[in-house]
Amino acid sequence: MICFDVLHPYYLPQYFPVAAELQKRSVPVTYVIYKSVDQQSVLEALVSKHQLNVVWVNDESEALEFYLLNKPQWVVFGNAFASASRLKGISQTALMQHGVGPKSVYYTVSKGDIEVRFVEGQYRLKRLQEMFPEKVFIDTGYAKLDPIIQGDEQGLDLASLGLDTNKKTLLYAPTFYPSSIEEMAKNWPSQFSEYNILLKPHYFSLSKSNYKKQKALLTHWASFDNVYLAPAEEANLLPFMVSADVLISDASSALFEFAALNKPVVWCDFYHLRWSYRGIFKFRFKNRVDQDLYRYADIAAHARTYKDLKQVVDQQITHPELFAPQRTQYTAELVGVVDGLCSQRITDYLLE
Repeated sequence: MICFDVLHPYYLPQYFPVAAELQKRSVPVTYVIYKSVDQQSVLEALVSKHQLNVVWVNDESEALEFYLLNKPQWVVFGNAFASASRLKGISQTALMQHGVGPKSVYYTVSKGDIEVRFVEGQYRLKRLQEMFPEKVFIDTGYAKLDPIIQGDEQGLDLASLGLDTNKKTLLYAPTFYPSSIEEMAKNWPSQFSEYNILLKPHYFSLSKSNYKKQKALLTHWASFDNVYLAPAEEANLLPFMVSADVLISDASSALFEFAALNKPVVWCDFYHLRWSYRGIFKFRFKNRVDQDLYRYADIAAHARTYKDLKQVVDQQITHPELFAPQRTQYTAELVGVVDGLCSQRITDYLLE
């Protein structure tokens, strides 16, 4: 048995391609999913939709108890697990970070005791190995994209969502913090009326009370005829990426995932910062965002302010090839090989 540790529902799209490959090879898969007041209905909907074999736990201690008792061959985590050292000699442990991009946590998460980490590309591998020379890193690529590259993910039925199939489609997929949501115009869908707009925010924007203002804005935008707002139950970004012509985002994993498909990205340089991240506390923001943010800035066209956004989007729709060389170069560094075989490489390693 191989277990996937699901602290949050947005880990699942990263796990699904690997789990499918394991099941093709007749390996039993169990999802250990953490219950949550905020997330429970979403999680139960996902479990039902995908017919997952699930063990429910309340917290990390219950997850650890399950692993110690059942001794799975591997436990795969999407983030750090404080008790990973207690699994040594019982189960092997692996980390599949649940996103790519410039946030510093991408690197610092490897401070823990998880034994093996699957990483995306030689640049990431080299940097991580320099930071943690005693740890094991395996360059496999980014498994989450495999269903698109293999042609298994067909995208959305735009007409069934009430959208116009004759229009180009924008995907607005902001992260929850720091986010551009609060800086967008209240009526921005009407200013982009010649486009379909798919709203695919981070799960926290729809579920966490801290972000209720974001949810209110997103719900308001969903009332426009050219807009579809994905509910929290639609945790997988892949169908939206397939269906979109341009992505609008902030410094999020989605930005680099979309660029890996060689599609144009518009990067919002405007975002809302809490008072505790401004002024004399600006160092907190710098600590949150890795300096790779600036190294890879030209993977996308940038909108410095909301007022610039329409012009930048129109340009990318008309000339989608403008940033293609940068997308190719930086995808190799941040996402690794994009050949649809990443989940096979991970599975090969797990079963060696």
